[in-house]
Amino acid sequence: MAARVLVIGSGGREHALAWKLAQSHHVKQVLVAPGNAGTAYSGKISNAAVSIDDHAVLAQFCKDEKIELVVVGPEAPLAAGIVGDLTCAGVRCFGPSAQAAQLESSKKFAKEFMDRHGIPTARWRAFTKPEEACNFIMSADFPALVVKASGLAAGKGVIVAKNKEEACKAVQEIMQEKSFGAAGETVVVEEFLDGEEVSCLCFTDGKTVAPMPPAQDHKRLLDGDQGPNTGGMGAYCPTPQVSKDLLLRIKNVILQRTVDGMQQEGMPYTGILYAGIMLTKDGPKVLEFNCRFGDPECQVILPLLQSDLYDVIQSTLDGLLSTSLPTWLENHTAITVVMASKGYPGVYAKGVEITGFSEAHALGLQVFHAGTALKDGKVVTSGGRVLTVTAVQESLVSALEEARKGLAAITFEGAVYRKDIGFRAVAFLQQPRGLTYKESGVDIAAGNMLVKKIQPLAKATSRSGCSVDLGGFAGLFDLKAAGFKDPLLASGTDGVGTKLKIAQLCNKHDTIGQDLVAMCVNDILAQGAEPLFFLDYFACGKLDLSTTEAVVAGIAAACRQAGCALLGGETAEMPDMYPPGEYDLAGFAVGAMERDQKLPQLERIAEGDVVVGVASSGLHSNGFSLVRKIVARSSLQYSSPVPGGCGDQTLGDLLLTPTRIYSHSLLPIIRSGHVKAFAHITGGGLLENIPRVLPQRFGVDLDARTWRIPKVFSWLQQEGQLSEEEMARTFNCGLGAALVVSKDQTDQILYDIQQRQEEAWVIGSVVACPEDSPRVRVKNLIETMQINGSVMSNGFLRSNLSAQPKKARVAVLISGTGSNLQALIDSTRDPKSSTQIVVVISNKAGVAGLDKAEKAAIPTRVVNHKLYKNRVEFDNAVDHVLEEFSVDIVCLAGFMRILSGPFVRKWDGKMLNIHPSLLPSFKGSNAHEQVLEAGVMITGCTVHFVAEDVDAGQIILQEAVPVKRGDTVATLSERVKVAEHKIFPAALQLVASGAVRLGEDGKIRWVSEQ
Repeated sequence: MAARVLVIGSGGREHALAWKLAQSHHVKQVLVAPGNAGTAYSGKISNAAVSIDDHAVLAQFCKDEKIELVVVGPEAPLAAGIVGDLTCAGVRCFGPSAQAAQLESSKKFAKEFMDRHGIPTARWRAFTKPEEACNFIMSADFPALVVKASGLAAGKGVIVAKNKEEACKAVQEIMQEKSFGAAGETVVVEEFLDGEEVSCLCFTDGKTVAPMPPAQDHKRLLDGDQGPNTGGMGAYCPTPQVSKDLLLRIKNVILQRTVDGMQQEGMPYTGILYAGIMLTKDGPKVLEFNCRFGDPECQVILPLLQSDLYDVIQSTLDGLLSTSLPTWLENHTAITVVMASKGYPGVYAKGVEITGFSEAHALGLQVFHAGTALKDGKVVTSGGRVLTVTAVQESLVSALEEARKGLAAITFEGAVYRKDIGFRAVAFLQQPRGLTYKESGVDIAAGNMLVKKIQPLAKATSRSGCSVDLGGFAGLFDLKAAGFKDPLLASGTDGVGTKLKIAQLCNKHDTIGQDLVAMCVNDILAQGAEPLFFLDYFACGKLDLSTTEAVVAGIAAACRQAGCALLGGETAEMPDMYPPGEYDLAGFAVGAMERDQKLPQLERIAEGDVVVGVASSGLHSNGFSLVRKIVARSSLQYSSPVPGGCGDQTLGDLLLTPTRIYSHSLLPIIRSGHVKAFAHITGGGLLENIPRVLPQRFGVDLDARTWRIPKVFSWLQQEGQLSEEEMARTFNCGLGAALVVSKDQTDQILYDIQQRQEEAWVIGSVVACPEDSPRVRVKNLIETMQINGSVMSNGFLRSNLSAQPKKARVAVLISGTGSNLQALIDSTRDPKSSTQIVVVISNKAGVAGLDKAEKAAIPTRVVNHKLYKNRVEFDNAVDHVLEEFSVDIVCLAGFMRILSGPFVRKWDGKMLNIHPSLLPSFKGSNAHEQVLEAGVMITGCTVHFVAEDVDAGQIILQEAVPVKRGDTVATLSERVKVAEHKIFPAALQLVASGAVRLGEDGKIRWVSEQ
């Protein structure tokens, strides 16, 4: 179904937003409030006469006009809390909350935030007294020449002074002469940064950051960056000064770090994040944040967006941006030039007629209106910045030429515009540069620098048989010098898998090297081999010295721990093979053992031998594709605190716990001759690794109650609803290695292992295994994990696994629009929610409620009641769907079927309904008519458990709504719906969290009563 969208604002940015949204096949109409002449009558686009300052009036307008999405253009409404107010009223709104918008509305807040989260920015101080600010300017040990009004000043509250005296004058103007009003009650004095300024924007859903092509604005009124400061006289996109690598650095160090920081501080940021950045000799530094599209940047960015803007916004609001990243038009440049009124940014005339629009459109140009109005059927000026002319071409120079044609076509008296928009980019592109290997993407100097940095790290791994000296064509190892007499060599190779993805997302690279070494040396240890030397392979698209050095330092430290030499390696920089910021690893280990010490000793293994399990440090390096899928579907992010009981670190840090290296602790025990086999529990888990060291006729019986299972496995099992076999085949489940020993040697082996600071247990025994029988049987695995993930309290097991209780699986039954469905969906997005909607079931096809569910990526089912002979058969079909989705709670949201007794009894205490009156008064389907006819002054709504008698179930929550003089059924219904949207999600949360339940006596029980 096509949607109606409302855009808030009146400038060129809002015209561009409306223009792009109108291109979506999902959008039927775009209203703009208050809009301008360009948005008044243009295809799908028209203006709306509604107050944008009174959010209650605006919310009612959206409901009356069936607006499905509100997109906010300017910063002032965002700072005033428009997103929170509309969302609370049940209106979907795109943009950050007022709390999150402080990044723009308070420069002091933004600077303090950047300092807290290590986001590079200029040095600064904030002041509320002008004399203190001036004293600081005169005494600062850096050029404190930038003076900013801390509050919102329509993009003009920044003065860049030429000297200290001018900076002090700016303080007086802002704080004493109130040149920017209340915005200047606090000023921020900043270090002057030298470099080139760019605008880097992104979409973000609070987790994922999707950068837009970088743009450059031109603030000064006149050519050559002369004249007074303005809101912006033009822009171009993309900026050639920002390479792909630099944009990736900006994304990781500035944009992603900002979004993660807002999440950590309890102010999740959703919408557009705009970072004004100075490219300094020390790297990119943030000048300011904006919480919306820039103007005029919006007019050059959106013409390059190939994706459907409506789809991108919906994915962002749904928290699914990572699954629908926007795509951009490549090898093209967009340029926009602002035409302003004579006298701008000072006093200017209004009502001047503008002509030439049709000629500009005939040239293939897009004209975005800003300060325009309609008067007597003509377009006239009504603001300082009147309009922008935008051209898109394959090169910047040709785009500027096309834009100039439009500027010549459009005329109004006194028009002012710049003719040099993009001049910095033109100069940058015209710089003579011969093609180099570095420009092709391979930086030999960086590679040499890396070798220089890691040489001492590798040298420190030297051991008997090998003195490491990087730089040769190959490395040598002397087996005799290492003390071997009749050796066999063993070699192994492995990688780290998609654990690398988490390391890269968390920007934590110092532990992944240990994983690489451990995976290889533990494998050759299973042959009885002592690790002798190690080789690594590091592959990337672009070499980042700090990242690569951190990885190799981790490898070297792990080699020292394993007792092997880091003999050499390969660093492969391969442009276009890997996306920016990504890399891959492979490792190769070579070891040796005396011929008579080779493992496994299959001929010695007998039925009744004991299996000793050695503890893992956690997940080690296997199963991470499944782990990442579970995390993606959970309410947690890698930056979230770990689930309860798993420690006090972040989830990312927990998952990145490095793989344990066993050679130092277990090699002496293996060489004692008492170990018959050693299994490294790696890919394939318990089920596939232990049989690799057993004769074909044997298997093992294990009991999960005998060893300690780290709580992270319990969380993964419960969050992913994984079967016992899936757990045992994918993960090590707390065991990094398994040893097969004789029964009479068990106590000594356990003692020896524990003396070497490893945790170990007897976990099972070797058994005869008939052909076609499972060779590994694990008893009590899921039960142990469930108990492991819980704590005892008053005799009851309570979950101790997650930062929030395990989410109840909810089904919503509808018959049409699903009057409260959107409110329920929105409430489940709250990280604190105890619920997740797993399916929406309708008894009618093609209804609006199904569209709402599909937009939220919730599975839907249609069970047509007309296809069943009676209510019981229909209810059985519905129940079958509920079982399919393992539903815990059922919510009726405008479900217009009477349910049968057996169905209601089965779901007793687990099925909720909402009724539009204060029960027990005014039961039935015409509650509002009954209320008005009775003449009562108060009505409301009630959430109750469903009982066999209509509207007779136990009451969970009620909300009162006054009946106003002159109310009709329609007006009363709308006000009651607002209350319904509030209390239905609240009641569902109470039931799902266990705070409210139905007692055995059929009465409501609250937790405090138990």
